[in-house]
Amino acid sequence: VQLQASGGGLVQAGGSLRLSCAASGRTFSSYAMGWFRQAPGKEREFVAAISWSGGSTNYADSVKDRFTISRDNTKNTVYLQMNSLKPEDTAVYYCAASTVGGYTGVLGTKPLMYDYWGQGTLVTVSS
Repeated sequence: VQLQASGGGLVQAGGSLRLSCAASGRTFSSYAMGWFRQAPGKEREFVAAISWSGGSTNYADSVKDRFTISRDNTKNTVYLQMNSLKPEDTAVYYCAASTVGGYTGVLGTKPLMYDYWGQGTLVTVSS
């Protein structure tokens, strides 16, 4: 599967953005999907994940209650709605697909659990 992330940009603190990740291929609904982010000089970190059906989600503590992950399997797209953005949310955001997550329902928080990655979209939050 090929992934294309979009929707990043510059926003003031307290603002909102919605990221999208469009997937190619007819097997999108078989994957668990995740969002990760990487700030300059830092390791890639987990943000959120969603099961193949959309029925289960998992969030990093740092974004819980501010970010919402969702998916539309009819459009082969996963979304990340980001509200109440903070300067520390500034990073390149990546979407990723997990084969094992699709089979087991485990919504992994480690990059190694994801097989396919998008190219990333930059989110910059100004103070």
